[in-house]
Amino acid sequence: MMQTLADLIQRHPETAKAIGAPGRDWMTYGQLNALTRTVRTFLRGAGVGAQDRVAIVLPNGPEMAAAFIAVAQSATTAPLNPAYKEDEFAFYLEDLKARAIILEAGYNGPARAAARRFGLTVIELTATEPAGMFTLLTDVTGTAADTAPTADDVALILHTSGTTSRPKIVPLLQSNVAASAENIRASLALTAEDCCLNVMPLFHIHGLVAAVSASLAAGASISCTPG
Repeated sequence: MMQTLADLIQRHPETAKAIGAPGRDWMTYGQLNALTRTVRTFLRGAGVGAQDRVAIVLPNGPEMAAAFIAVAQSATTAPLNPAYKEDEFAFYLEDLKARAIILEAGYNGPARAAARRFGLTVIELTATEPAGMFTLLTDVTGTAADTAPTADDVALILHTSGTTSRPKIVPLLQSNVAASAENIRASLALTAEDCCLNVMPLFHIHGLVAAVSASLAAGASISCTPG
């Protein structure tokens, strides 16, 4: 039984196509797994451990998909809507008690300003090739135990919409995300021969789990449209 994101994703042929985008070369499962190992080493060297919360503020596209998958195999992810204003970012970052935030290199918008308020570790992401591949950079150093998240660790934190009161945190365990992805994969009868197209926002449960995680659970390929 699949209990973690790593269980879902690291079992597929390394040469199979994993994440793509229009007009770009495909990232393979082997490259995605190598990126995940690199991200874990980087986060541990920045003092981010398996139970620490990492906010991700990136535009839609393959790098956001790959960042979620890679970071969630090393820490707790908290993807946020990049269209938020500074006060909104400040609310969510404080509520999350985030330790770090991942932003596009060169970005100097409201998410960075809000991160400064709380002294978060700012990690800059630079997209490379193929689609979904990136490098990370920060000026913060630290040490954290090089352990992998377990089934009972939180993989993903989202907030309720806040239509009746202030938004509330919804933590999803590794086992929750793995089970949801497997259930959706089975419901859609996805196989490794399929190619999926994601046009959903990747700060939303449907994009993150119903599209990206379920596709990768099947060993299928998924193209993530930018913007």
